[in-house]
Amino acid sequence: MGMYYVPEVSEGVFWVGAKDWNRRIFDALIPLPYGTTYNAYLVKGKEKIALIDTVNPGFEKELVDKISQITDLASLDYVIMNHAEPDHAAAIPHIMQMGENVTLVTTEKGAKMAQVYYNVPEDRIKTVNDGDTIELGGKTLKFIEAPWLHWPETMFTYLVENRVLFSCDFFGTHTAFGLYDEDVEEILSSAKRYFGEIMMPFRNMGRKALDKIKELEIEIIAPSHGPIYKNPDRVLEAYRKWTAGETEEKAIVVYISMWNSTEAMIKTMVETLMSESIEVSLHDLSRADIGEIARDLVDSRAIVLGTPTVLGGMHPLAIYASYLVRALRPPLKYGVVLSSYGWSGGAIKQALEVLGPTKIELVGSFEINGPPSNEDFQKIVEIGKQLSSKIKG
Repeated sequence: MGMYYVPEVSEGVFWVGAKDWNRRIFDALIPLPYGTTYNAYLVKGKEKIALIDTVNPGFEKELVDKISQITDLASLDYVIMNHAEPDHAAAIPHIMQMGENVTLVTTEKGAKMAQVYYNVPEDRIKTVNDGDTIELGGKTLKFIEAPWLHWPETMFTYLVENRVLFSCDFFGTHTAFGLYDEDVEEILSSAKRYFGEIMMPFRNMGRKALDKIKELEIEIIAPSHGPIYKNPDRVLEAYRKWTAGETEEKAIVVYISMWNSTEAMIKTMVETLMSESIEVSLHDLSRADIGEIARDLVDSRAIVLGTPTVLGGMHPLAIYASYLVRALRPPLKYGVVLSSYGWSGGAIKQALEVLGPTKIELVGSFEINGPPSNEDFQKIVEIGKQLSSKIKG
């Protein structure tokens, strides 16, 4: 058994999770430039012991070794499954096999997932509803249903006496750095990126969850990824803004250019917006980080999409970005599409078809043949000023 640092993050609450420094992609989609963590917490009462969430496949032994430094695994009474996704729940069968008296605690939908994904016997599952509690002896676990954050079975666990909220993916951050929020200088930027990637499509459910916990006294937020918040007010206030869809006087500009014509159009648009005091976040899709795009979508009021025409439609990377916007459902209000083509147009038509189901108001679209002329640049300036007026309005 390896010896690990097992911090006591609150009286009788121990972090027994794992840091994955080398992971660089999540869900085969999301870049992880700083790795991530799989946070699990051991809560030790006077009479019973509960493990809240587990770890990603491959980290089972580390989890067991850390638990064993605090207590005999045979003494474990409960495993709380806040969320059934494998990065939090895959070690459940391993833990329940080693601890023969362990009961899995989850929501009704979570119970079905535990049986399907992890073959947990029905007679070893205890289902809980909103507001139900479990007593550990001087420590009370209260369960708060939080569906669609970001799966249908998700819930929070609140440790009443310690005022600790175990929020699973909600309030999470993908970084292996730091144990506490105060250890990571750009923690809110990382949290915003994570929100954009994972939680933004579920803003409505996020608002409902915040309403459920607003009367709780919360001294610590212990999420399933990233640092633990000893200063929870900052992230709570940020989440209130993000889940409400509050935007800034800001435009996100995403583009791809093959022979510099589209890029020249985009540069004029960016300069026009900046001259109107609009904050601009620029992303070249040939080298962009999806996570950074997701972060900037969280509070941008407008989007500018630039794409050349390729075989009668958008450049494949622009198609990808457009579908990403549709999937993430950001609170964008306004949009502009700029395009250039060599021998046949069609990119703007496809862009409007892809973005059509969104609620984005198209302020302008402009398509040119070949490199932009002085007249073309003037037209882009006009569109940019119209967009600026909408953003400020």
